[in-house]
Amino acid sequence: MIDKRWIQIPELPSDQLEVARELAEALKVNPFLATLLVQRGIKDFEQSRNFFRPDLTHLHDPYLMQDMDIAVERLSKAISNGEKILVYGDYDVDGTTSVTLFYGFLRKMYDNLDYYIPDRYNEGYGVSWQSIDFAQENGFSLIVTLDCGIKSVDKVTEANKRGIDFIICDHHRPGDELPPAVAVLDPKREDCLYPYKELTGCGVGFKLLQAFCIQHDIPQESLFEYLDLLVVSIAADIVPITGENRILAYYGLQRLNAAPRVGMKALIDIAGIKGVLDITNVVFGLGPRINAAGRIKHAKEAVRLLLSEVEQEAVDFAYEINQHNSDRRTFDSSITEEALAMIESDNWLTEARSTVLYKQSWHKGVIGIVASRCIEKYHRPTIILTESHGKAAGSARSVPGFDVYEAIEECAELLEQFGGHTFAAGLTMPIENIEAFRAKFDQIVRSRILPDQLIPMINIDLELELSAVTAKFYNILRQMGPFGPGNMTPVFESKEVSLAGQPTIMKEKHIKFDVKQNGSPIFTAIGFGMSQYYPELIKGKTFSICYNLEENNFRDKKTLQLFLKDIKFN
Repeated sequence: MIDKRWIQIPELPSDQLEVARELAEALKVNPFLATLLVQRGIKDFEQSRNFFRPDLTHLHDPYLMQDMDIAVERLSKAISNGEKILVYGDYDVDGTTSVTLFYGFLRKMYDNLDYYIPDRYNEGYGVSWQSIDFAQENGFSLIVTLDCGIKSVDKVTEANKRGIDFIICDHHRPGDELPPAVAVLDPKREDCLYPYKELTGCGVGFKLLQAFCIQHDIPQESLFEYLDLLVVSIAADIVPITGENRILAYYGLQRLNAAPRVGMKALIDIAGIKGVLDITNVVFGLGPRINAAGRIKHAKEAVRLLLSEVEQEAVDFAYEINQHNSDRRTFDSSITEEALAMIESDNWLTEARSTVLYKQSWHKGVIGIVASRCIEKYHRPTIILTESHGKAAGSARSVPGFDVYEAIEECAELLEQFGGHTFAAGLTMPIENIEAFRAKFDQIVRSRILPDQLIPMINIDLELELSAVTAKFYNILRQMGPFGPGNMTPVFESKEVSLAGQPTIMKEKHIKFDVKQNGSPIFTAIGFGMSQYYPELIKGKTFSICYNLEENNFRDKKTLQLFLKDIKFN
């Protein structure tokens, strides 16, 4: 296991400590909880109420988004004129949930429409030439893109010549030139004054439909029925769960738990998820299965599942998708082993500040996952490449604090295409450019990355006394969710703790033990992949732990336990 840096959030300054004290009194909560709230920008009772009880009435006016009025006008005109509309989405979770939401909502009032998702391998990311041919051949005069299109200048230009209009709904960074679409909805446009910039592609599509509902006096409650799809996009796309995303995720989880659509329910069942779904369940239970359709076969299968209204049909679709996910895991595991072996057998790669690997036969559908797996072992920016249509196509992943998109952009002269975010990107280059790209990319990373960024870190919210942990404490803590980027599950540190019994090693790699601190109640702690700490633990010395609090429900008996992130010995 790699040593980790424990980064403690600085103690609140004296004026903020006073705010925390007043907040603890106003809310009648533990001072530790009040401190957590102040750290998250919650300073008074009113802000606390909005934080603990998000309200759909607090969603922003969709017409604040640049081009929204034009987009609604064009969509309305297409419907009133009976034009054929093509709903176009990317092949990942955000794209497939976007298409399901947009197409699923519109088809209840208009039937002259269809949806299109490009083939990951034959068409690639974004608007494809094949899709424009398809639209022209089948008489579509309006294409609404979701989670893609912001860089498809040449494709949209060509479509316009063929009499096909575009409305683009995207959330990725625009390039220097916007596509010549009728409307370009993207809160990251420099000229867009929309107050919240971190919507998913599905979120931008939702805002267009929200504006459409306002324009046509359609009750928005009929649109809110689709929030179970939107929360899946928010969770899987790893966007901040703050502001508007927090409101949408909060109500999306409520719907996902209380009344999921037929296809989603089938997916939840086949994933074996028990109890209440949270963001973590969605990220690790639902997201990979939805993604697997596009990685292994075709993402249309995921849309068919999510649109399904017949239970047995949905169960059958879910079974197929689950099988794709099993295949994906097999590819993922074998390619990761190969990739790690390549690094370990090459001195240059071992000493580099980045990882760039290529193998012609690697499955394109899992290279992003493999990049993430490599980062778990070698904590540094990583790009995994494979052959696709005679080119090297790759996925990039980064480490906290390092903008991999900007580093790739510096190598643009060696690339044919690239796009993405700060921490994840995609790129294509001639195969003969790989070595030059590897050298230049590593040079850029080496010149910019800080030594600390090459060491995994654990951000600790608060030093906590175990005696403060009670059922009431946990109940309030749980209500601070949904947790995710921008509002992460709190990580606590407890110092000078000691064993209360003999540790147990489980499945040769995990550890479980009881722990106490200065006469506190005894808590069970579980550390996955931490069996190597056993020899040090049994020496009987005190130690420090950092952990999340979680509730264990075993045989209908609920107990609080500590989910360990790391252990440090004094």
